[in-house]
Amino acid sequence: MNYQTSSSPVSLRGLRVVRGAREVIPGLDLDIRPHAVTGLLGPSGCGKSTLMRAIVGVQQIAGGEVRVLGHPAGSPLLRRRVAYVTQAPSVYADLSVRENLDYFRRVLGAPATAVDRVIELVSLQEAANQVGESLSGGQFARVSLAVALLNAPDLLVLDEPTVGLDPVLRRDLWRSFHRLAEAGTTLLVSSHVMDEALRCDELLLMREGRLLAHEPPAELLKRTGAEDVEAAFLGLVEEAEHAA
Repeated sequence: MNYQTSSSPVSLRGLRVVRGAREVIPGLDLDIRPHAVTGLLGPSGCGKSTLMRAIVGVQQIAGGEVRVLGHPAGSPLLRRRVAYVTQAPSVYADLSVRENLDYFRRVLGAPATAVDRVIELVSLQEAANQVGESLSGGQFARVSLAVALLNAPDLLVLDEPTVGLDPVLRRDLWRSFHRLAEAGTTLLVSSHVMDEALRCDELLLMREGRLLAHEPPAELLKRTGAEDVEAAFLGLVEEAEHAA
């Protein structure tokens, strides 16, 4: 499924990324749907993190163009409009949740009111005064998400935010993602867990730097005749191998 470049918060044309002698992304065209949760799924090493880094403007590219919210990726104009959450948590162990958020909102130049707003957005009210070292894995993940939300970004890029979390915490985070999308944020969420695919509005299935599919989960299952997304992915891999 394609979206017009003018209405897409993220638009890639001919993106190439090379590391050493290896072409990690060999030429990628992509438009991401606005105000939705787009899942970027694929096995480890398929290029998901590289693609996300290119979108937020911290990845050196060998060719092509990446435009985000109408500007070149990494433009200073995007600093308060794009947020990127890596797998490393943004939490100081000796500060409370509230103190962590107050510190980061000062760094980012966000208003003081942003702290209470993001604490409520990620449902951390009861843990607001707990220090980082006493937080659970799920709470750590939500604090990192809260930091990214301090400036109310238009685009939120999340690199495997649910890795290592139990099913209940993963469910709660995905609910938070959809609330943000309903409020107008565009989200790009990577995962290597195929069962998270059905939680997305749109799917990008990636393998070896290429997209095998870009469509809503229901359309993917209907098109491939597969019972689940993992089976659909494997079927698309076999199809691509036979066509090569």
